[in-house]
Amino acid sequence: MFGARPAGPTAAAAPDGLAPVASRRQGRRVATSVRTPLRGVDVLMRAVYAIVSIVVLIIVAAILLAVFNANPANSIVSEVHAWGHWLAGPFDGMFSFKNPKDAIAVNWGIAAVVYLLVAGIVVLLIGRTTPETVSERNVSESLTQDEPSSGPVL
Repeated sequence: MFGARPAGPTAAAAPDGLAPVASRRQGRRVATSVRTPLRGVDVLMRAVYAIVSIVVLIIVAAILLAVFNANPANSIVSEVHAWGHWLAGPFDGMFSFKNPKDAIAVNWGIAAVVYLLVAGIVVLLIGRTTPETVSERNVSESLTQDEPSSGPVL
């Protein structure tokens, strides 16, 4: 109806002289069916991000519990605070404020940011240790390039 024809098994020209055009849906199907298995390096990088995400989540939860006056007699609150104190230990007392809640928020927040930065650098270094082969680079480039179309596909 709009001039787009699905590409079939034959690549011959249509009777009206127009070449068949692949629809976007068919192009996506082809691109997603070519998947490379996860390499050990990819699994390691994801594991580093997962571990650091959990660490940062614990630190941020401990900051929020301290700032919002959570009940320290509660076992969950005391455990999260103890884990956050242990994880942010090297950064404790970095800056001093009159309000101890401000000191916890700033010092432990710096710890969370440093954990994220160090994890990003570690993941970057892990990713650089294994060079891509030419065939892997060509496959990834071909998957990211859009196919040219002869007109709008609606």
